[in-house]
Parts: sequence; structure tokens; C-alpha cells
Amino acid sequence: MSDQSSAPNTAPITVPMIRTAKVRDGHVPLVMVTAYDAPGARIADAAGVDMILVGDSVANVVLGYEDTLQVTIEDMAHHVAAVARARPNALIVGDLPWMSYHVDAADTVRNAAVLIRAGAQCVKLEGGSVRAPMVEALVRAEIPVMGHLGLTPQSVNTMGGYRVQARDDDAAAELIEGAQTLVSAGIFATVVEVVPEKVGAALTEALEVPTIGIGAGPHCDGQVLVMHDLLGVTARSAKFVRRYAELADVATEAVAAFAADVRSGAYPADREVYH
Repeated sequence: MSDQSSAPNTAPITVPMIRTAKVRDGHVPLVMVTAYDAPGARIADAAGVDMILVGDSVANVVLGYEDTLQVTIEDMAHHVAAVARARPNALIVGDLPWMSYHVDAADTVRNAAVLIRAGAQCVKLEGGSVRAPMVEALVRAEIPVMGHLGLTPQSVNTMGGYRVQARDDDAAAELIEGAQTLVSAGIFATVVEVVPEKVGAALTEALEVPTIGIGAGPHCDGQVLVMHDLLGVTARSAKFVRRYAELADVATEAVAAFAADVRSGAYPADREVYH
């Protein structure tokens, strides 16, 4: 992990390494991106990211669903295993999907174990103080847990859509209190999604574990983006997304060129034929 410099990681990243990576203690910000398969994991790892999130965003980004509520623990294990086969140095974070940690602690541990057996080194779950018993059960089972606060996509129906969270003082105080409860329960880091910049900064200052922002401003201990968003593969992007490439356009042009060559007889050429 790039704890004191901006150099890409060259050794396996571990949960204890992430847990202590606070910017105020001299660490450079953490980098996390999503990946859902072995090629994506290889790209992310070659780029030197610290963590690969096998997110339930696979539902929207890869599988074509409207929200993240459609994927199951079996779906997530399938994609975690694909990422793990790339053997990245980056820490593999497996997302616990909707209703896999909402019923009881025993059910939560069983579902988390499915992702660990598939190759995740830790799991992530959404929500504030209400998730503390689940976090405690997972930690007792020696399964490291990352939190997820602010906009929690699995709660899209309750929240009434994908909206900025913690806009007023009371909501911000509740968010911070919930985060502190989760830290006491045992999380080693937390994602903070779509909150005002000041809330991201206050949360980062209040917690002893790293915050990883996504639409939470520049003061978090790290940042995460969906790989397909930053590569310009997805059609639409949220305000917080910076598109570092437009690969959808490049890919479309390449496939169109192939189609044109096939139809004109230019492909395959003699050098592409076995004699």
C-alpha cells in the first residue's frame, strides 16, 4: 500500500494496513475501484490501487438491473471468485448484497463466509447503528468488516431515490454517531457516499479508522469510483465521477471497423489465415 508515497503497491495489502491508513497520520489517500471479473481485477491491480471492491453495483453496471436490490449472495460469490482468480495484491472487498445481512447475526455470518470462501478478504455492508450487532457477529467470526454510510443504494426505496444525505446538522450528527457506533463494533474502514463536503471532513476527523469517499469531498482518507464510470464505459455518470477515458466510444469504433472489414471482405487478410 502506498502509505508514505504515491508509488503503486508492490506487496499484498492487508486489513491491518488499511485500518491504520489515516491521512492525518501521514498516509497518502487510499485508492479503491470496483472490479467484477478477472480482467478488471488485473487492470486495477496493475494500476496500483489499494483495494478492489467487488460491489453489488455489478447489478447496474454489468447485469443491466435498475438498482442493486436484484443481486444475490450467489451472484456476488460468482464475481468475487472471478476477481480472486487474478490474484491481485490489492485487498479484495466483497459486498454483502441486500437481505444477506438484514435478518439475524447467524444468517449474516453464513452469507459473509460464502464471500470469504470465494476469495474476498473482508466484506462490506451498508447502514448505521442498526448494523452494529451484525458487525460484532462478523468480527467475532474473524471476518473483517467495512462500513458504508451516507447514501446507501440498498435503501433506495426508503430514501426515495439517490439523493445527497446528511444535509442538515441533525442528520450529519446522526451519521457521525452511527459511524462511531460501527467503529466501536469493529469496522476497519468505511465508505462514505454522497454527503456534503463538510460532513465528509467532519466524519473523517471524528473516526479513528479511514473513510473512503465517493461523492463525499476531498477530505476523506481515500476515494472510490466504479471502474466503468471512470473509464467512460457507462452511459451516464454522477456529478462526483471524473471520466478518465471514453472507452465506450473507442470500443464502438473498433467493433464498427471490424464489421466494416468483414462486410467488405478486408477481414480476414492472408496474414490472418492458416495455410
